[in-house]
Amino acid sequence: MASNTIDVSMLSKMFLAGAQNLEAKKEWINELNVFPVPDGDTGTNMSLTIMSAAKEVSGLIDDDMESLAKAISSGSLRGARGNSGVILSQLFRGFCKVIKTHSKLDVAILTQAAESAVETAYKAVMKPKEGTILTVAKGAAIKARELHESGVTDIAKFLEEVIQHADYVLSQTPEMLPVLKQAGVVDSGGQGLLEVLRGANDAFLGKELNFKLGAVTSGAAVIKMDPEASCDIKFGYCTEFIIMLSKTFNIKQEMDFKSYLESIGDSIVVVADDDIVKVHVHTNDPGMAIQRALMYGELSNLKIDNMRLEHQEKVIKMSEGKASTEEVKKEEGPRKDYGFISVSVGAGMDEIFTGLGVDHMIAGGQTMNPSTEDMLNAIDQVNADNIFIFPNNSNIILAANQAKSLVEDKNIIVIPTKTVAQGITAVINFVPDLSVEENEAIMLEEITRVKTGQVTYAVRDTQIDDKEIRQGDYMGIGDSGILSVGTDMEEVILKMVEEMMDEDKELISIYYGEEITANQAQLLADKIEEKYDTCDVELQYGGQPVYYYIISVE
Repeated sequence: MASNTIDVSMLSKMFLAGAQNLEAKKEWINELNVFPVPDGDTGTNMSLTIMSAAKEVSGLIDDDMESLAKAISSGSLRGARGNSGVILSQLFRGFCKVIKTHSKLDVAILTQAAESAVETAYKAVMKPKEGTILTVAKGAAIKARELHESGVTDIAKFLEEVIQHADYVLSQTPEMLPVLKQAGVVDSGGQGLLEVLRGANDAFLGKELNFKLGAVTSGAAVIKMDPEASCDIKFGYCTEFIIMLSKTFNIKQEMDFKSYLESIGDSIVVVADDDIVKVHVHTNDPGMAIQRALMYGELSNLKIDNMRLEHQEKVIKMSEGKASTEEVKKEEGPRKDYGFISVSVGAGMDEIFTGLGVDHMIAGGQTMNPSTEDMLNAIDQVNADNIFIFPNNSNIILAANQAKSLVEDKNIIVIPTKTVAQGITAVINFVPDLSVEENEAIMLEEITRVKTGQVTYAVRDTQIDDKEIRQGDYMGIGDSGILSVGTDMEEVILKMVEEMMDEDKELISIYYGEEITANQAQLLADKIEEKYDTCDVELQYGGQPVYYYIISVE
């Protein structure tokens, strides 16, 4: 029987189902990260964002659309992490602007809400880029308008066709962003949005859902699932491998193989590339997937993870090891003119920022992006009229600006630092006797003079920036792309520094990570100093995880 409206009870169920579907797929979405770095976090950021709102929705007492809209909008806004999470929160915010005044939603209202969501999200991004989550959302809104104007009133038909079109738009994102095409992936943020829509649609259709909403810890938006939640994962083994083809793998064989995988699992990715096929599937019987794959050739890079066992471990580790904001008491004493907040990662980096006069550190950075709420909590800790925030990561700037927009009693200045090296430079150039505006201008100018390179390892094979990358390779990643790749760390670092240098550079700063010894770092610093004898070379302990070295030149 056709249904032409959605009431508040159904919308609540749909939202929670969308949140849970995203939570269940977050690791797979993380793997769609273009750069093969060990900190791909789009899925995690989007999941933590929507789960913050899910907490608010689950705790609702009033059963009306205005309360539901406020819970979704406010919860996601404060819990937003990373660029993808902030954009998702803005999509919800725009959607909720429309629905909050209606007791029931029909196709006309849903269409208007979808268009408001897209408009709000695009406005939140300074330089919107097509081929991203924004494009997928816009495609869905355009399809919604088309269906509404063609006279469609059945919501089941409406949702089905909107989601189908969003899926198509997502499949086209590699044609819009060459970096996606080169890496052989679709946009991860767009995939996350699609999973939210799919989960919501499943709830609307009355499908039995296997997910349970757990409790959210206070402060950081980290989900603790029900003890038996891991048993509710439909397909328990994340299975990945590469088929080295023994003969041509034609389109029919590819479709047959995908169909077979769909019969034994989900979250399927099959990418055929000349002589190899990359395979990802969640299944309860990895052996069946492997056996069928052997029909096409030999296997390599075989990896099987038990997601039921790993699920809670990862969530607990995230909540305990990556505390989003340091727990400190509010500063006492007279209110200052200026205060400073910096995102930092690693004991050494914390000491450097503290020594430069930063009042409050937010633990985060590459491996765990702090939320808007974490920013707000930090602002609350600093007793100053004017507070400078240094995000030190391009994926945290939007969350910092979102926090700024929510503060009324303090003047917040977000300096868009994209690396800790830029953050350090910005703090160093602060002059107490100058005005806020003058200091902001100086900092913005000085951070443009800093080039940063970061050294880590590749978690999968890919090709980016015309560089062939193999799993386990060392990578030197610059401000705009990968500068060097290889199996010898020292060679990769020296090549990376060479790519960053020019005749105007005078200072090379080296921050070594938690896995590097002081002796190893000193030997490297000596070689760099010998090669660039006209530059000052400074060596400091950063203590950052994942990235062996962070090196800046200015």
